[in-house]
Amino acid sequence: MDVSDVTAPSAQRSDRDRVVVTGLGVFSSIGVGLGEFTEGLRSGRNGVSPISAFDTTGFAHANGCEVRDFEPAPWLRRWKQEELGRAAQFSVAAARMAVADAGLSDDELRARRVQITVGTTDGESQDLDRLAAEWVAEGPQSWAPQIAGRVGAGRLSAAVAWEFGLTDSEAVTLATACSAGNYAIGMGLDAIRVGDADIALCGGADAMCQKSFAAFYRLGTIAPDFCRPFDKDRQGILTGEGAGVLVLERLDSALARGARIYAEVLGYGLTCDAHHPVQPEQSSIARCVRTALDDAGVRPEDVDLISAHGTGTRTNDVTESRAIREVYEVPPRTVSLKSMLGHTMGAASALAAVACSVALTEGFIPPTINHRETDPECEIDCVPNQSVEADLKVVQNNGLAFAGNNAVVVLGRYDGDRTPATVAG
Repeated sequence: MDVSDVTAPSAQRSDRDRVVVTGLGVFSSIGVGLGEFTEGLRSGRNGVSPISAFDTTGFAHANGCEVRDFEPAPWLRRWKQEELGRAAQFSVAAARMAVADAGLSDDELRARRVQITVGTTDGESQDLDRLAAEWVAEGPQSWAPQIAGRVGAGRLSAAVAWEFGLTDSEAVTLATACSAGNYAIGMGLDAIRVGDADIALCGGADAMCQKSFAAFYRLGTIAPDFCRPFDKDRQGILTGEGAGVLVLERLDSALARGARIYAEVLGYGLTCDAHHPVQPEQSSIARCVRTALDDAGVRPEDVDLISAHGTGTRTNDVTESRAIREVYEVPPRTVSLKSMLGHTMGAASALAAVACSVALTEGFIPPTINHRETDPECEIDCVPNQSVEADLKVVQNNGLAFAGNNAVVVLGRYDGDRTPATVAG
């Protein structure tokens, strides 16, 4: 394949080189499955509850966004529940849900070349928390070798391959922290663009763990009650958990099998600035946005909505807002889903990509909830507290991570032959 075909803006690509989203799987604190998740987004549901995943004794406040009543067994056909840690259970279950949503059988999937890419921050750290706590309290346990054998983060993607019996696939787990879900989508997009894969299962998964909660608490960035991104009185993040997995395939493949198309993946951009371990760098974020827009072949004025990283911390919200204004003369409406979902770490931008796909398909903008007064340093319309109906054509999904690992994905509504990029071109 000619390199110019791979790097051309979406408007210039043939149906064979364009990539679309045909399946979505989601487990979150505001809803399991696409129906519940969509209703949660539209209604501005708050996923916050007291943390139950680990002992919070000694912490002055310990709210989080857990997936309640998660039952992995109905989604596992080849695995036993006890053979997988919670993060891998999320990953496999969300992949199984996404493949079913795409209308693909296991046999059909096995007949294709499949790229599996799962992003994560903590992997199976919840298991490590449990091992450490019980080892200290009671000494070695008989189940410890079994648990230790499942803690490798690589199982988050490898377990998906085994679940579907995929022998012609590449399974990759990416650990680029809080932008890992977008990195995974970008990797899946590239694999299909260059012809290395026919189908990509990509997204992110993380389970609530004490390690990350304690680290953010020690940094003074855990909010005492709710996450309030872009609010002048914001106090920090709330940790969360869940998974989002997207099925990507070429447009001609989706059309040939009559698949439902949620969105077109128009392009993406990456930057890694290593500016600071925890503080974002404005120019690097702006450069990442410009790279994504260039890859997508759209202009800033064509973007209708930004799903911000929007953690609710003092530094992130101001820096991200300034980076957006550096690229956009008039910023589009900019929301933070973490106000509802909490910070789901490596799953965050994957869940946001699912939300962006739903927003494009259903024609609405999810709100930034818990909002009282916008910080004047942010200078954006964050769609406070109530969702709004909107005719969306292009949306931008930001993922920003520690150490300057930034990833931005641009999605567009698919309207037959006339895509947003075609209109813009």
